[in-house]
Amino acid sequence: MRTLKLPFPNDALPTLNTFLKQTKEARVFRRAQAVRDVVQGQRLQTVSDTLHFTYSALRKWVYRFAHQGTQGLVDRPRSGRPPKVTCELAQHLNRLVDQDPLQHGSRYSQWSCRELAAVLAPQTGIQLGRESVRCVLKKTR
Repeated sequence: MRTLKLPFPNDALPTLNTFLKQTKEARVFRRAQAVRDVVQGQRLQTVSDTLHFTYSALRKWVYRFAHQGTQGLVDRPRSGRPPKVTCELAQHLNRLVDQDPLQHGSRYSQWSCRELAAVLAPQTGIQLGRESVRCVLKKTR
């Protein structure tokens, strides 16, 4: 294996130590810990074996730290569909739960998730399934 020759800034170790104390995500903590070991002079292969990283993944994180600093260790935003359920929609659903279902044309005096989804759709324009309604209520209640 070739040795890694990257110019790390003089304050790389104190920066990583401070970052390790402040970070809350386990994934990012492990990355910073591994990069710190490499900055201290340990070989990439040794660190990857010890901390159970693949060699290529560790090399990527070390390069990102060398070029972007600690910001390079944080996860980048990922693509994908934005969630249907926003905070506003969850609040609207909670207000709806507190109301009487009979006022909204229901035949029953207690809400079901299916009934809530049916009433919520025309009011907000967002079609949710009964399971999505159940998950929202479980999180907020």
